[in-house]
Amino acid sequence: MTAGVKQDVLDLLTEQHRQIKTLFGQLGRAEGAQKRELFEELVRLLAVHESAEEIVVHPTARRRIDRGDSVTGQLRHEEDGAKHELAALYDLGVDHPDFDRRLATFAEAVSAHATREETEEFPSLRRSLSAAQLGRMAGALRAAEAMAPTRPHPHTGESAQANLLAGPPLAIFDRMRDAVRDWRERQQGED
Repeated sequence: MTAGVKQDVLDLLTEQHRQIKTLFGQLGRAEGAQKRELFEELVRLLAVHESAEEIVVHPTARRRIDRGDSVTGQLRHEEDGAKHELAALYDLGVDHPDFDRRLATFAEAVSAHATREETEEFPSLRRSLSAAQLGRMAGALRAAEAMAPTRPHPHTGESAQANLLAGPPLAIFDRMRDAVRDWRERQQGED
């Protein structure tokens, strides 16, 4: 993207997919506090990204692309599984002996999911919607990300309605937890 050119929703999501893949690579090489920080960043990015997709992108794709129900149904099923595995990894913690193995398996599944979105859903959306519509969807996606939880909540469901209802209160709770965690870490660093 060149300076001054606005990203449409598909460009924005593809860039986030690259960021997620980069984080997986960095995480695989990290240790100690850096590993923990990178994992927390990955958790936040994945949780926000998937919630926003479920609110903005998949409902539009379901209605507007050929085989929309089938394509988005499979993607939502994968995302639900990813929420459960991300929550399990979060509970496991980066120091657990099984963490790296499970993270590698999870990274492969997330990468395959992103590829499926980029090859099945995104091209169909680009053909079905105007540049202006895709641009407006980028704004809606950013708004959804701003109110999305920063941790996976697999028991909230995978629909846009579930994310719209549960997302804002969970986001407030998550962001409060993040602030307390950050404060504690700063206090420990000062001791």
